[in-house]
Amino acid sequence: MNLSDIHIAVVDDDESLCRSMSRLLRASHLHSSLFSSAEAFLAWEGPQGFDCIVLDVQLDGMSGLELCRRLSGDGDSVPVIIITALDDPDVKQQAARAGCFQCFSKTDPGHDVVTAILRAVEQHRQDDR
Repeated sequence: MNLSDIHIAVVDDDESLCRSMSRLLRASHLHSSLFSSAEAFLAWEGPQGFDCIVLDVQLDGMSGLELCRRLSGDGDSVPVIIITALDDPDVKQQAARAGCFQCFSKTDPGHDVVTAILRAVEQHRQDDR
């Protein structure tokens, strides 16, 4: 898998988290586009053109879980990884039911998130064959 061909959408209203996630992805040789809301993401292109979507649960407007459900309901198969400040097992269960590939806490190590992104992209590409 050529890492420089992987494009990640990051959807989070926390500007500092977006910047740090962008730096982490760039250091991992992955491309990213940043969105401050679910609505901004959907207005841009939606999931087309992205290999994975990393999103927060708590967003202004549409929540990350709502976006995940919407993408799943639209039949879109782009993998979604949730990163949340909420340490609530119920949120993780809701994320799994919404079709999320994996759920992380914002305090989890960045390399774990990158590893999950790569696994999600690889699995998605194999499923599309």
